[in-house]
Amino acid sequence: MPVVPTNELCTSEEDLQGQIQAQGPVEAQLLGAEAEDASTPLASFPPDSSSSAAVDAEILFKQAVNVMTAELLEFLLLKYGTKEPIFQAEMLNRVLRDNQAHFPVVFRKATQCLQLVDHREHIYVMVPTLGLTLNEMQRGGQSIPKAGLLVTVLSLILVAGDRVCEEKVWGALSKMGVFAGIEHCIYGEPKELLTQVWVQAGYLEYRQVPYSHPARYEFLWGPRAYAETSKQQVKDYMHRVNGRRPRFFPPRCA
Repeated sequence: MPVVPTNELCTSEEDLQGQIQAQGPVEAQLLGAEAEDASTPLASFPPDSSSSAAVDAEILFKQAVNVMTAELLEFLLLKYGTKEPIFQAEMLNRVLRDNQAHFPVVFRKATQCLQLVDHREHIYVMVPTLGLTLNEMQRGGQSIPKAGLLVTVLSLILVAGDRVCEEKVWGALSKMGVFAGIEHCIYGEPKELLTQVWVQAGYLEYRQVPYSHPARYEFLWGPRAYAETSKQQVKDYMHRVNGRRPRFFPPRCA
């Protein structure tokens, strides 16, 4: 889980590790995570004797891990925003629930979204900035990170062929619990953020689909997004986080 005066969102490596008060040796669990990531199916996806079923099970497992990783990142961001301590037991019971055995895999994947911004002080920021200089908004006196959502929207536009229909964007974001017209605890009112704030900032373009009746709208990268990051950076980030090239994204507008 979401740029960026980093001083508002950053924490030292010691602080991050200190906040996560594990009931077990997390680092030891993470050592075996890479092998487990590739070999351990979720309980709800039992192995099948046929090779095609095994491939399907692996795809479903990776998709499930991505969903759990997104949920864990959102949980960590909420905890960071309220300055509450983070307990491993709470992550297991509130986020992983019936899939607690996969905590090492999900936690390791979530840490890939931590970006080192100060090598000397070991300071990390919990959202991929990819070169973006997006300023964080202030709500209730607290800094609320929104860069992760912007990266998600830019990714949707990129893989859809450089423009994507508005309804496809909201369909994808709804799977993250982000809905147009409904106040979100981190992002505020998402439609206003996407269609006004980020358009005015130059990160997105929001325009009517040519010759559409009734009128339909689409998103494109804005000039500031092109100036501050690149398509290759976003592709590399998606490939690193997803573990494979993304395939299941909305098509662009006809």
